[in-house]
Amino acid sequence: MNETVTLPGTESHPHARAVLGAALPPGGSPSHAYLFCGPAGSGKRTAARAFAGALLADGAPDPASVLARVQRGSHPDLTWVVPSGAHDLLTGDIAEPVVAAAPHTPFEARRRVFVIERADTMNEEAANRLLKTLEEPPRHAHLVLLTERPGDVRPTIASRCQAVRFDPRPAQEIAARLERDGVDAELAAACAALALGDLQRARRLAAPAGVRLRALAERFARAPLAGSVDERPWRELLELARMAGEPAVAELERGRDDALELVARRDRRRLETEHGERVRRARRRAQTETLDLALALIALWYRDLGCIAFGAPELVAHADRRAELQADAADRDGRVARRAVELVEETRRRLSVNVTEELACEALAFRLEELWSS
Repeated sequence: MNETVTLPGTESHPHARAVLGAALPPGGSPSHAYLFCGPAGSGKRTAARAFAGALLADGAPDPASVLARVQRGSHPDLTWVVPSGAHDLLTGDIAEPVVAAAPHTPFEARRRVFVIERADTMNEEAANRLLKTLEEPPRHAHLVLLTERPGDVRPTIASRCQAVRFDPRPAQEIAARLERDGVDAELAAACAALALGDLQRARRLAAPAGVRLRALAERFARAPLAGSVDERPWRELLELARMAGEPAVAELERGRDDALELVARRDRRRLETEHGERVRRARRRAQTETLDLALALIALWYRDLGCIAFGAPELVAHADRRAELQADAADRDGRVARRAVELVEETRRRLSVNVTEELACEALAFRLEELWSS
């Protein structure tokens, strides 16, 4: 076991450090498939890239060059798969890049490494395609699947992978990082608590757009308590979610312009069609993720009301909104707060199967108002 070697991304994760340390070459024996489980920002991607680099550099005449190319994503024996669908990892993401490519001899290394992000979103057909590779893996192929929701990974896939756990980062560690980034201490503490161990989420909440998102989510959460749902607080929130994809779209537009300069005229129509589909998916993905985060914040507001109602105010996540929470919690029943959280979480699940967002948010708001007024 390579106990002295600690891969980047695993420093604060003893389970991941132990499992991957035992697999590192030259003395280790890496498994054919791993499932890296943990929240965003916990170090999964960093560790996956470092692990891929270690596997591909084994026996190479210039290991430093291999590691550098892995970091840039330009090594021919590393395939990194990101879902192309708005919600799902599609069959096309898996069939050619992974299933068809895995049996092929490595280009230059002793191995081929395939990293698959958001494995929990894999649709049924994609999972069935991948399953065949997991059941009869080529000796030179190693798959690393990443997920923030291990419970949503299909059991047939998870059971054929070695689990590697990445624990949520402590709120104090996240807050300290945000403060080093220049975030006010009170805001940093609140964002760290609201992030639930997710460093990327904390940084997003601390940014100006995240502050705006928090304000709109709070307005939505408090409207049913005040009996002001008729003001339709979800509309501004949905508009913010719709705008969330514009930065990604702008980046895709720049990439399209560069690509058009390099392709023959006969291929431009195909390129434009593919580009339009990528734009649609990028916009939809950003919109969905933003609305889901807003609903998570709403659920946390009601969870905080329950903490206060049950006599545990020290557990609130919205640490910089204690006065507002105390006002909302006055004479409230903690059991109702718990039911309110359940309603929000139910809406989050419904939105994952393409329910109309405005109707779902409207229905949620009126159900919450009825609940709190009963």
